[in-house]
Formats: sequence, structure tokens, C-alpha cells
Amino acid sequence: DKAGAIDLSMDPNNPRILYAAIYQVMRRPWKISSGGPGSALYKSMDGGDTWTDLGNSPGMPRGIKGRISVAVSPARPGRVWALIEAEDGALLRSDDDGTTWERMTEDPQLRRRPWYFNHLFADTRDPETCYVLSFDFWKSTDGGRTFHQEPMPHGDHHDLWIDPRNPDRMIEGSDGGATVTLNGAASWSTLYNQPTASIFHLDTDMESPYKVYGTQMDNSAICVPSRVAEGAIPWKDCFPVGSSESGYIVVRPDDHNIIYSGAYGSAPGGGGVLLRFDRRTEQSRIITVWPEDQGSTPAKDVKYRFFFTFPIVLSPHDPNILYTAANVVFRSTDEGTSWEAISPDLTRNDASKMVEISGGPITTETAGAADYYGTIYTFAESPHEAGVLWAGSDDGLIHISQDNGKTWQNVTPSEIEEGTLISTIEVSPHNPATAYAAVTRYKLDDYRPLIYKTSNYGQSWRKITDGIRENDFVRVVREDQDRQGLLYAGTETGVYVSFDNGASWQPLQSNLPAVPVHDLKIKDDDLIAATHGRSFWIMDDLTALRQITAEVAQASIHLFKPRGAYRISPPLRWIMPTLPGKNYHIASGEAVTYYQWHKPNGEKTLTYLNGGKNPPDGVAVHYYLKHKPEEEVKLAILDSQGKLIKSFSSRASKKGDASISADVGMNRFVWDLRYPGSLDLQQAMTLPAYETPRAVAPLALPGKYRVHLTVGDREMEESFEVRKDPRIKASDEDLSAQFSLQVRVGDKLSEIHQGVDRLRSVRRQVEGWVRRAEGSPAAEAVVKAAEGIKGKLSAIEEEVLRIPGPNPMYTPPNRLNAKLASLTDVIASADWVPTRQTYQVFDQLSAQADELLRQLQQVIDEDIASLVHLINDYAVPPIVP
Repeated sequence: DKAGAIDLSMDPNNPRILYAAIYQVMRRPWKISSGGPGSALYKSMDGGDTWTDLGNSPGMPRGIKGRISVAVSPARPGRVWALIEAEDGALLRSDDDGTTWERMTEDPQLRRRPWYFNHLFADTRDPETCYVLSFDFWKSTDGGRTFHQEPMPHGDHHDLWIDPRNPDRMIEGSDGGATVTLNGAASWSTLYNQPTASIFHLDTDMESPYKVYGTQMDNSAICVPSRVAEGAIPWKDCFPVGSSESGYIVVRPDDHNIIYSGAYGSAPGGGGVLLRFDRRTEQSRIITVWPEDQGSTPAKDVKYRFFFTFPIVLSPHDPNILYTAANVVFRSTDEGTSWEAISPDLTRNDASKMVEISGGPITTETAGAADYYGTIYTFAESPHEAGVLWAGSDDGLIHISQDNGKTWQNVTPSEIEEGTLISTIEVSPHNPATAYAAVTRYKLDDYRPLIYKTSNYGQSWRKITDGIRENDFVRVVREDQDRQGLLYAGTETGVYVSFDNGASWQPLQSNLPAVPVHDLKIKDDDLIAATHGRSFWIMDDLTALRQITAEVAQASIHLFKPRGAYRISPPLRWIMPTLPGKNYHIASGEAVTYYQWHKPNGEKTLTYLNGGKNPPDGVAVHYYLKHKPEEEVKLAILDSQGKLIKSFSSRASKKGDASISADVGMNRFVWDLRYPGSLDLQQAMTLPAYETPRAVAPLALPGKYRVHLTVGDREMEESFEVRKDPRIKASDEDLSAQFSLQVRVGDKLSEIHQGVDRLRSVRRQVEGWVRRAEGSPAAEAVVKAAEGIKGKLSAIEEEVLRIPGPNPMYTPPNRLNAKLASLTDVIASADWVPTRQTYQVFDQLSAQADELLRQLQQVIDEDIASLVHLINDYAVPPIVP
């Protein structure tokens, strides 16, 4: 029974005048009610030093008050609006700084579900315009006497920002996200340009790359790919998988087109609405256990008490077995066509906590199952033993059945008090007798982190929360599938990790925003978080975490064994140059906005504003440096035979390539699996960019590789595997042929670029001898010979490169180097054997290159030799002072 400031408003015309709406709300796990002596509207004239209760001001409602919202007009001094929840509640207005009040409207639409809404805002320029946010978006242009509803992209409105200088420009926040208007609410921007979804629970499928599925607050259930071919993950690559909003979601492991999810409030059929969505037909079959629509019937009177986020679980042993839970556990073996109860009531079944009507004493609450209490909140079947079942209730009970639901045993830890919510039960993937329970008491104003562990099927428990910040309560705990005792916990503010079976914890936040984490799932080598307000986040590559030990932590230098990397070719697309500031990545017609920035080591990083980010392409190499090394840090990538492929250094190269980090702590470097590309012209910087097209560097073939780390005189090496993309059908022989042809084309391009560099070097020397011969008897003969040589060299060069002419708007035709570079794009367009015609084109271009190189050598062997003899005969001085 605490009171707090819900609405604090400062008079824009006098910053010393403040209004504070104090709201008393009683929260219990089984009831939310508002109203009481603590709810009142106060005013301060001295910047908050002293306050006056305005409850007895003329015009104010009498009796118990609940939620109050207040807004001061910046456009008219002294004008204040107050939206008050009371038995005779109304929207009031004062034009004398709150001394007296006039009732504007008693329209109940403005005060629906006030504990959740009741938001009031004043226009910054027009004293007659104000807004009320509730289920709908209401606007008044006559000082609050009448309101009309504005159409919005989404419902359930909570916040509004109005530009002080231009009130036609507003930002509005609802359960659907944020939206912007530039024309006074006549139209609004999309909600799908920001990752602000609130995800209750998540699952993944068995596809490669896998997809992530989640139920999201006030929206459909959604599927988001973990990786797409186009680099950025735009909204167009995400899709709904049923109308479900609340609760759990599970995907059949043998058929990812079938998704089960909880759909309270977004489908008919009463409490515990459960959908079977078939993506092939896009039909949602309602398979609710008891599809009787009972509206806001009190919990004690319904047949089964399903909470808003009731459990839905597929058996890890048989995808045809589906579980769900209300106050009892149900099982179906025919995809929800029929259900059987396999437990008694596994809650305290305390009728005194099952209120007749939630809410009050002023406004009742009609959310139905969202207010039910005495329900099973979490359920799990052991991955080791079919029929070993765990259930946790929202009123503080944990039960286990070891005989497929025939009998149940109460194994609740003695420390757990009544009213505690058992949020998640995780059965260890390594030990069938071990389980973890994440529990919360925040609804009782107890925000302690609470995790309990059992190693004997619940016969005894111990608390394991040391290191988790005080008041950072825990909703979910998961154990790593590869390393026993490596635990992850999702809390109200982020993620923690434990390397020692929960004996100690430390933050695993990195770049994850401070955000409530409602669910975690380990998929292969990734950790996925379902957040409330920032959508899905994926921590790619848990292999380094799995290898951290006490010995590693004490080491001065350590190289971690990289996880295997899939060889994924980028798609065919037009590469646009990245400009300073904001850029747009065009993903098959949809633009994803991003900023590019560079890390201190030169590594390019993209930050997407309205799209997801792919995991890095290539193999991630992690290494640990306890101290800042004075020596150069070097990484070398070797093939299985120990042959060097590429090397990288902490000291930036002259070419400006990204260097590796030498920072204290954990470092990561991603090798993109590319072999060295073709050689560029050494003088390319002084010539047009189109003169030096680059060949596509070939991707490493599937197989074994090594990474070698050198720090001073310390060396260490680890192996890793490059794997074939599981989606492709090409054979290893096909990929080898593709690799070989790319290398041959790249080598030929390098060869002709080296030839052009040699040609230009010869030409510069010839021009130098012409200058030295000026004024000498040899001048005329040298000039004549030089002009002949330069003509032949230019003819060769123009066959290799596009040489710009006098008209800057004229683009010369592609020449040999551009054709060879383009051919590597053709070869690398897909993981497949090169086409026969690709070989034919290469043979033709290669023959042209060989002929031009032959001509160049002939000029050097004959014409240059003659010029040298001429210079020697005339004794042209090598240096002209």
C-alpha cells in the first residue's frame, strides 16, 4: 500500500509552480485496486519546498480518488486540466492555477481502465487543445468540453510528446511502439521502424539458419530470421505466425510450419486460448482446453484457471505430445483435438485470493485471465526421462511427477513463501536429478533475485544468487547444453552468467540494453533473449564462454578454440558506397537505415536503426590478453597443411587494412573466410576508380584450418572447421572447381595488373630519358624512339584498362581487367560448379591477357633494348643537373 508520484507537471509559464498527482495503488499477486487516502492532487508555488492539497478546492470531486493526471497549458497562464478517477470522476479545468475547478466532461471513455491509462496532455500553442490517451486517442479543441477520437496505427496509448515550437509535430507511444505525426495527428508514421516489441516467450525451429519465434505484447506472434542473405534483417523478412499475443510459443521440431501459442485476448474461446497455426494454410485452429467464453467471470467460478501467459510445452521425446497448464496440467496426443487432465490442482487453491471482481473500489478491472491467481505458471518435462514432469505455480508451489502424471509430489523449497511466483523451471541438460527454479516476489514489493537449485529431484534446494545485483529480480534461468554448470539468468535489467553452477554470478550485459529479459533460449552456440521493450537479441557464439576456466582467467595470454563456421556466400546485389552519416541498405526493395563507424583498429561496424543485424560472416577468433602487450600481436590463418592463407597484425598495414585488437581483456577478430584477392594496380590511387575493378576473393573450402596467435615470443595455435552451408546441394568437387576457377581468374587479373604496373614503370623511365636528352645531339633520335615505344605501350594499356577520354561524360567500354573481375562475380554468384560457358569466356580472356603480356615483353626486349643502345651510343647523361 504505497503512494507515489504518478504525474508531475511544471507550469511552463512559471517554473516555480508544480502540480503533483499522488496515486495510491494496492498491488497483490491476485488483485490490483486503486483509490484511498493517499491519492490526491497537490500544488507547490515555491518549486516543491511546500505543497498544498487541492482536494478541497471548489469543483473537485469528493470522496475516494484514484488515478489522477494533470496537464498545465503552456499557451494560457493559469490553465490546468486534471483527469480524475473517482465515483463522480471527470475531466476538470482550472483557469486560476487550481484555485477553482470546472467540470468539462464526464465521458467514461476518457477514464477506462485508469490504473493502466489516464494520460493527459496540453497543446503547446493552442490553449483550447488537449489530448487524453486511453484505449483510444482522444483530442479536444474546445478546452476539454468535447472530445473526438483520432485514428491511430495501434491502440492502448501511454505517452505523448508535443513539440513546444510546432505542436503539429508529435511522438506518441502505445503498446504497438512509437509513431510520429508532422501534421497534427492527420497521419502517422509506421510502427515498424524500431525494435520495441515486448516478447513474452520464445522458441526456435530446426532450420539453418534458424528462425526465432515469439509472442509479443498487443501484436501477433512473430517469426524473425536469425540471418538473411541480404545482410540486414528488414521487416519484410519477418512474418506473423498466428494472432497470439500472450504466453508461450513452441514450434514442432519435425515440422516448422506448425506453431502452438497462447492467444489470450486475440482469439475467441474464453480463457487459455491456444492456437495451432499452420503456416502452409495460414489457418489458426483454436485448440483451447475448455473453449467456454466466460468473459470476466471471477477466477473461483471458472472451470479451469488459465493465466495470461500459461505454459505450452512440446515433449522433448515425442513431438506428438503437447502439454499445457491451468491450475491442473493437461496433455494432448492429437495436436489439441482432445485433452486429458494429468494432475490434480497443483496450486494452493486459496479461494480468498480469487476475488469476485478485480480492481476497485472505484473502477473494476475486466482483464479476466490476466488477473487470475492460483495457476500453474511454468511447466517442464525432463529431457532425460520421458514422463518426469515439473510444475510451478504463481502462489509458491513446485511439484514433480516421476510417473507420467499419475502421482505428484510437492517439492517446494522451505524458504519459498506463499505468494511467490515460480517463473521458470529448468531441468539440467546434463543431470536428470538437477533443476533450477527462477522465482519472483516483485508483486509483493520484494525485488530480491531468487534462484533455487536441486540436485535430487526437489528433495532439497539451495539458493544460488550471489553476484546478482540487489533488487534485480530473476525471471528465467537456463543451463548451457555443452558445458555443465554454465548458467544464464534473465533479470529485470539484463542477463547474468555463472561459471560455477550458480555459486557466483556476473553481468553478461555487453551491448545489451538495460531491459527486462522474460525468456532465454540456447540454440546451438547462440544465446537468445526475449526482452520486454527491445525485441529479440542474440549473443552469437558462446564457445569462448564455454571454455573459460579458472586456469584461463589466470593466464596472461589465451587463444580460444573457434567454433566451426558455415561457408555462406553473400547474395548478388548492387553494392552502394557508404557515405558519411546516415545510409540506406536496400534489401530487395525495402530500405534499412544504418550508420557506419569504425572501431579504433579500423574494423568497419554498422548500426542498423530499423532492422536486425546478421551474425558476422566467417569464423570468430577469441583471444585473451591479461596485460597490454608491448610487442606486436599477430594472427595467422593456415590451411590443414600449415600453408599460410592470410595474416593480420595489431599494427595497421600500409594498405589501411583493419588491424586486430591488442586491448586488455577479451578480444575478437572475425576472419571472413576469404583468401587474398587479386592484386590492384600500385598506382590506382592516382587514376579513376573504375580503372581497377577487383576480383571477388574466393571463400575457403569446407575443411580443417588453423589459427596461430603470436604475442612476442609466445605462440599458440587452435584448429577449426569450415562447414558447407547445409542448404546447398553442390558437392565438394563442385565447390573445389569453383574455388580453383576463381583463383585462376584472380591470378590472371593480378598478372595483367602487374604487367600494367611494369608498363607504367617503363614509360616513366622512357619519359625521363627524353628529358635528359634535351639539348643533346641525341634529343631528336631519343624522342622519336620514345614516341614509338609510348604508342605501343598505350595501345597495350588501353586493351587492359578503361582510359578516360577528354569528355568526362563518356564512359569507355569495359576492358580486359573489368571483364576478368566481372567474371569472378559470375563464378561466385552461387555455391555451384562453374558453368561451361564461364570456362570458355575465361579461356578467351586469358588468351587475350597472355597476348598483351607477350606484346609488352616484346616491347621491352626489342624496342627498349634499341633505345638503351641509342642512349649508350650518344652517351646521354643519366642525371641532368
